[in-house]
Amino acid sequence: MITKEENERLCLVHPGSAMGEVFRRYWMPFALAGELAEPDGPPIRVRLLGEDLVAFRDTSGAVGLVEAYCSHRRAPLFYGRNEECGLRCVYHGWKFDRAGTCVDLPTEPPTSRFREHVGITAYPTWEGGGLLWAYMGPPGSEPPPPDYEWLRVPPTHFRVSKTVEACNFLQGLEGGIDTAHSSYLHNLDITNPNQLRVLDGHPKLEIEYTDYGYSYASLRRIGEGRVYLRVYQFVMPFQQMRAGLIDFYGNPSAMPSIGGHIWVPIDDYNTAVFNWAYGPDEGSPITDEQWDAYEEKFGRSPADFIPGTYRLRRNAGNDYLIDRELQKYKTFTGIEGINTQDYAIQEGMGAICDRTREHPGTTDRAVLAARRLLLEAAERVAAGQPPRGTEPASYRGVRASETVTEERIPWQEAIGAGVKATW
Repeated sequence: MITKEENERLCLVHPGSAMGEVFRRYWMPFALAGELAEPDGPPIRVRLLGEDLVAFRDTSGAVGLVEAYCSHRRAPLFYGRNEECGLRCVYHGWKFDRAGTCVDLPTEPPTSRFREHVGITAYPTWEGGGLLWAYMGPPGSEPPPPDYEWLRVPPTHFRVSKTVEACNFLQGLEGGIDTAHSSYLHNLDITNPNQLRVLDGHPKLEIEYTDYGYSYASLRRIGEGRVYLRVYQFVMPFQQMRAGLIDFYGNPSAMPSIGGHIWVPIDDYNTAVFNWAYGPDEGSPITDEQWDAYEEKFGRSPADFIPGTYRLRRNAGNDYLIDRELQKYKTFTGIEGINTQDYAIQEGMGAICDRTREHPGTTDRAVLAARRLLLEAAERVAAGQPPRGTEPASYRGVRASETVTEERIPWQEAIGAGVKATW
């Protein structure tokens, strides 16, 4: 159980907040690369850590991320003309490049040097893994760009998607690193008890802290001296990595992959979730058909979104279209889509969960560990020290994995090189 003050310190990310300052020490994805498909194309609105921003791909193909309003009279730059390596405000024609510098000021005399003093806030960007990333921390102090294994695989082996969740980032993150809930929330066939994650609904968790966050093992006893072993990675401050090599019934997965999520705070009450997956070796590319089926299973197919948005059609306003008959006879929740089941719970807690009233149990060790690391990061940043996970060398060689093994074998030995990156 935590205090109200600790909960606020963990959850609030707006400018000047402790956790907001933590996130500003990392590279954060803010959009799919395809959202800015072409040079000089339409800008997009971005809200990140409570700041309103505009992103655009300039004539050279480079991406700019700047504050949302012109420094002249605060007109919205979303309506700006994206032309000749800059974004021109349509109110009075002031033009800014991707560094936020005012490069043209047509309302002032040609000899005026006024434009040297009227730039706008801009943040460094980086493009990788089909995503656009930003660094919003102290200028000149950005860490090296990310180097997760999924950023190094060939395009044939990698996929990524985006959803927007109506709650604080920590609720999504804690759901992702909570392995026990999959025995219940994601039980898609209550008539069949022979599912790996249903055979043992109270897994044993073991955690090893690292320079990037932690690695943790979930061990479920499945009978005959065997355990289902799943090793997750939590990479600070917002990423979960998990394996998808074995299906719920112990068979090889239809799309053998390693996947996960990054929960990026839009503001205190909304979160952009980037969902990624990659084939773990050369012989496991991800086809269009596999990815479409995967996204449909998770409730993220094109038909699952409100048109023109990244928000789900099944949402709190319609009770996630819960089917009580389906819940009674077939699935544990009666809600379609694994991702949608998560959102129903996470959003249903309220925009910011009141953790002062919860009672964590033995299967919540990973959740509590993440909270400790986030609070530690806030202390480090306040002391002028880098938090865990900002140095790519600390995590570039790790991956998630899973296997079925003998209960008598220590999990580190059983998983062996399965958690070592090979790409």
